[in-house]
Formats: sequence, structure tokens, C-alpha cells
Amino acid sequence: MNTWFDNLGGNHWSSIAIAIGIRLAGAALLLLIGFRIAKWLTKLTERMLLRTSIEFTAVQFLRKVVYILLLIVLTLTVLQIVGVPMTSMIAVLGAAGLAIGLALKDSLSNIASGVMLVTLKPFRVGDIVEIAGASGQVEAISIFQTRLRGADNQTIVLPNSQVTNDSIVNLTPDVKRRIELVVGIGYDDDIDLARDTAMQVMQTEPRILAEPAADVLVYALDDNSVNLGIRCHVSNADFFNTKCDLIERVKKAFDDAGIRIPYPQRDVHMYHHAIGGAKAGPMSTPSVLLPGAAGRGSTQAIEDVAKRPMKAR
Repeated sequence: MNTWFDNLGGNHWSSIAIAIGIRLAGAALLLLIGFRIAKWLTKLTERMLLRTSIEFTAVQFLRKVVYILLLIVLTLTVLQIVGVPMTSMIAVLGAAGLAIGLALKDSLSNIASGVMLVTLKPFRVGDIVEIAGASGQVEAISIFQTRLRGADNQTIVLPNSQVTNDSIVNLTPDVKRRIELVVGIGYDDDIDLARDTAMQVMQTEPRILAEPAADVLVYALDDNSVNLGIRCHVSNADFFNTKCDLIERVKKAFDDAGIRIPYPQRDVHMYHHAIGGAKAGPMSTPSVLLPGAAGRGSTQAIEDVAKRPMKAR
């Protein structure tokens, strides 16, 4: 006796359900195996690239690109097994790709910049660089971004497009770096004495390299000082500490030698007016010496006072 389910074609629906189940199970199995194969092929590609002359940064970048491409191929294969028509899928993917490309144009720009970084090799992992106002040691160059480790152990993440669009200063290619201090002395001070004093400080510093030789040059005759350029070379590892110590030692040596580092100064002329507005002549012509941080704002205050007409008693 036929049941109500059999009259509705129950056998037909059960065969369809079994077929769909088999396809889904095959797709899931293929997806699981495909992930393992993709990882294996990615590792195999990495080992093959490491045997060539390609540097480690480029190998890591290409490894990620290969893995993503394999996942895309795997996804399309699984969809085909499930029964999704490839022609329709390609049309949908084309339209979606156009929309996604317009929405993620900045991300695509980062990917293109990442390819440029691993191809042109302006720096490598481990180099110390200055990029877009940030400085640190390069930790990783990924598809979308470059990661630096700052001097204070902070993590600095820069988009690849910003890295390629800005100036890149690589401080690592050589084993040594130049320290350059610009120190101003007064016009009444002896330049030769200041030069000898700075040279003595550098000659007693063991971290300063003998070649290239250290020197002291007159850089400029500034408004308030004669600017001296104190230059020497040290190894990359000693750069920061040596520079800080050198600044302190030069300041103390100049103090002991009686060489002053002048403050900014300005001549202010003050006038008083007699009754009726007639100018009676200058009251004084003082030379105002403005201290550094402590005297901030004193110049403006003096100018304001100078602009006020003085009332005759």
C-alpha cells in the first residue's frame, strides 16, 4: 500500500537529498584536503625560493601571495563540485570584483606597493629606517603594511602605500654613522679655542672612530651666534648614546673654557613723548638678553611695553 509521501514523489526527493548530501560531503572533504595541500605547496614554494638568491623578505611576501591564490582556486573548485555554475559564478565574481576594487582601492594600492618594496628592496627586515617621520627597525613587510620596532620598543605600523610615497632613509647599509652637532658660540669668543676644545672632547671619546677623522667647521654666521659643526663617525650601535654623551661633554668643556653659548637677543628702542605728542627723544637703548626656555614670551612683552606711549608727568 502506497503512503502519502510516496504519492508525492518521496522516493524522488530522497534521491535528490542523497545526491546533495554526497556533493556536500565531497565538497567538505575536498575543502579539508585542499587546505592541507595549499599549506604543503606553500611550504614547498618557500623552501624552493630559499634555495635561490631571493632574499628572505621577498620569500615571505611571495609565500603569502601563493597561499592566497591557492585558496581562491580551492574555493572555485569546491563551488563547482557543489553545483554552482561557473559561468554565472565568473560573471558574479567579475561584478563583485569591480565593486570591491573600487571600494578597496587603497588596499589594492598597498598590495601594489608591497610588491614594489620586495622587488626594489629599499630596505630589508632588520634594517633601521626612517619613513614618514617614524624611525625604527624593520620587523616585517606584509602584503598590506610594513611593521617597525621603535627605539622605545613600540610597534609602528605603516601602510605600504605610505612607505612608497614618502622618502625612505635607510640607516643600515654601512657599519658606521656620522654624528653632527651644530653648536653656536658668541661673536666675541675665540673660534680657534672653541675648535680645539671640541676636538679634545672627541679625541678622548673611545667610541669615536679614527677614520673618517673628526673635524670642527664654521657652518654659519647666524643672527645671534657663530655656528660650529662638530662632526665625527661612530658605529651604528653606538650612535645614540655617543651623541647624547658628546652633547653633554661639549657643553661642560665650553663652560670650563669660558666659551658661552649665546641666547637669542634683540635691541629694543624706547621713546617717550612730551605733552602734545611731540617726540622728546630716546629714553634708553638697552640690549635685552632673553633667556632660553625661562624667557619664553619676554620678547613679546618688551615689544608691547615699547609700543605704549609714555605719559609725561
